[in-house]
Amino acid sequence: MREAARRAAVSPGAPFRHFPNRDALMAAVAEEAQRRFRVEIEAALADAPTADALARFRAFGLAYVRWAMRNPAHFEIVSTGRYFAHGSSAELTRDNAELIALTERMLAEAAAQGLLRPADLKRILIAGRALIYGFARMNLDGHFPRWGVEEDEIEQMAEEVIDLFIAGITKS
Repeated sequence: MREAARRAAVSPGAPFRHFPNRDALMAAVAEEAQRRFRVEIEAALADAPTADALARFRAFGLAYVRWAMRNPAHFEIVSTGRYFAHGSSAELTRDNAELIALTERMLAEAAAQGLLRPADLKRILIAGRALIYGFARMNLDGHFPRWGVEEDEIEQMAEEVIDLFIAGITKS
């Protein structure tokens, strides 16, 4: 908070004049981060073929990873409960539910089109979320150099990993 106040050229206590407590302030920061994340997701989906559910799922996953790579502090606040109770923000709760529902719809469409191997969609959804979130988290935590992935290769690696996941859930 001190750093944010310093960058805004205000006193360290100034942000708290607008919010009743630290949790409310952090929730507002997370809500703005989530809004920016949604803009990124919506732009990626607008560029993906509407009729191709797996291409949309891929676009969603890549937008997620790219946004997390470019916005590590925002990714951190919206993806962990370290800074405030996420459930205290109705906006975040609603938005997260909408993103989960969007992902479920994409995968359900792919299943309805006969593109997926027979499997429980919930498991595929969780596996996809774990893969995308895990990749973003690995990047944020600085793991890729230990795996021999240079910084300028991370985005390409994300594409390849997501493609590998999609190949694994797709009928051959």
